[in-house]
Amino acid sequence: MRLFIASDIHGSALWCEKMVRAYKESGAGRLLLLGDLLYHGPRNDLPEEYEPKKVIEMLNGLSEDILCVRGNCDTEVDQMVLGFPIMADYAYICQDGLRIFATHGHKFNCDRLPPLQKGDILLHGHTHVPVLRDMGGYTYVNPGSVSIPKEGSDHSYMILEDGKFTLYSL
Repeated sequence: MRLFIASDIHGSALWCEKMVRAYKESGAGRLLLLGDLLYHGPRNDLPEEYEPKKVIEMLNGLSEDILCVRGNCDTEVDQMVLGFPIMADYAYICQDGLRIFATHGHKFNCDRLPPLQKGDILLHGHTHVPVLRDMGGYTYVNPGSVSIPKEGSDHSYMILEDGKFTLYSL
């Protein structure tokens, strides 16, 4: 199964719409969101076309396809308007022979590792910078940000297929 992975939408209707279009065109079986869906956070500028209500509508239209973990900007109020679970701090995903620890990145990250076994993958967003790096014992993967990329990166997402992560630009 092809898995579409994205993070840090931050309420941008413009970039969420582009992400949803890319997801539908990708042929992926699931959309994994790594948190920070609706609110931009106090440290970030407003993203383009900041319209959380439109983002809610777009994401709820895909609620049966979405797997999601909670970001540092996601709240219980957000859960009340979204039709899929968003409150888990992490999820273990076993796919294509890989064991993936998926999280947002504000609680578990390369500096504060979750319980990983040799060969596991630590998958998180939060930094808004895409990464695919062998860390010697585990692999660190980050799809970057849908709406507020940092450090000169593109608006991005990843696809996991046949055990391989591929970065794409929106």
